[in-house]
Amino acid sequence: MKVESVEFFYASMPVITDNVDGSQDALLVRVGDGIDVGWGECEASPLTCVAAFATPMSHGACQGVAPAVLGHRIDTPDDVRAFTERLRLRSLDLLQAPHVASGIETALWDLLGRRRGVPVWRLLGHGTNHRRVPYASVLFGDDAEETLRRATDIAADGYRAAKFGWGPYGHGSADADAELVRAAREGLGPEAALMIDAGQVWGRDVAALGERWPALVDADVLWIEEPFAGHALGSFGEARRELVGPAGPRLAAGEASHAPEMALNLIDLGGVEFIQIDAGRIGGVGPAAEVAAYADERGVTYVNHTFTSHLALSASLQPYAGFAGHPWCEYPTSLSPLALALTRDRIERDADGLVAAPDSPGLGIEVDLAAITPYLRSVDIDVDGVRLISLPGKDDTDARRQ
Repeated sequence: MKVESVEFFYASMPVITDNVDGSQDALLVRVGDGIDVGWGECEASPLTCVAAFATPMSHGACQGVAPAVLGHRIDTPDDVRAFTERLRLRSLDLLQAPHVASGIETALWDLLGRRRGVPVWRLLGHGTNHRRVPYASVLFGDDAEETLRRATDIAADGYRAAKFGWGPYGHGSADADAELVRAAREGLGPEAALMIDAGQVWGRDVAALGERWPALVDADVLWIEEPFAGHALGSFGEARRELVGPAGPRLAAGEASHAPEMALNLIDLGGVEFIQIDAGRIGGVGPAAEVAAYADERGVTYVNHTFTSHLALSASLQPYAGFAGHPWCEYPTSLSPLALALTRDRIERDADGLVAAPDSPGLGIEVDLAAITPYLRSVDIDVDGVRLISLPGKDDTDARRQ
């Protein structure tokens, strides 16, 4: 089958805030071969991704993404991987390319899986689809009291684990941060796993993490996620040597990786023990699967990163579906109305409280364009009066067609 179309749908909530909630807008990608379609989602700024797809060529190594996918055959998994390699060679100087490619590459896997009638995880070579423990992924409250309420609600909803992050954590004193962590632990209870996400707040400052380390140990935190910038390999390595002991928190990172090599360096040079990959950023499902295999070989725990829709959640579960010993699944529990409306299907916890990638063909998730039509944003990009790309808005009846 040959890729005949690549369409984008940019949707957003009526009001976007500076709250670190990636579900406030979405960029969906639909690829088609004239018969079937596949869906993907980019976890990035929608407008810059659209522009990166349609932009005219600047030179041979700075081309838009469109020529790397349109008109090419996608009959085998190797054909999807060839798209990634073409893009690498042609778009070296287009830094947004991996983000837009992530949605397209994922949609190509979905298309191929639907055509063959098998889930994407089987196309990746996995023979088993392991279930994972979903951890409720939420933001810290504005204070300890609000954090306690959120943690109590999570425990009441039956979750065995939760991750609290961002918000005020890391922006005040070590004592203030300790109060937030204690509140999260109190609300969850002593048995649940607790993870903390610092949101890269300390840049390269290992001492800042050191000041907060005793509180993390006292609260029995499983991991401290992204305490430093994603590229600060030296800081991760120093923290691994100076802070991480036989007991206490481990280091986690990886969501900022937009190429597999960035994640591999975090493992080999940064010493992280949990590598967290977003298929909507790293280049898609295939590059994420490369990291998952590398982590599995080296005894590092692979974890999906997802904070948008259940389409993205499915994509994030495919790369490590067949690997045992990687028990965790990031599971967003406070999605926006847009993200909830985006799909007809959701990946729900089973009777044991676990989740797994769908067994249905492709990603196993159906997009509901009609439901998100009220959220669509109309986009036209013209250069010298020539239309490069056009996206349907909420008043465009074509947007309602599946």
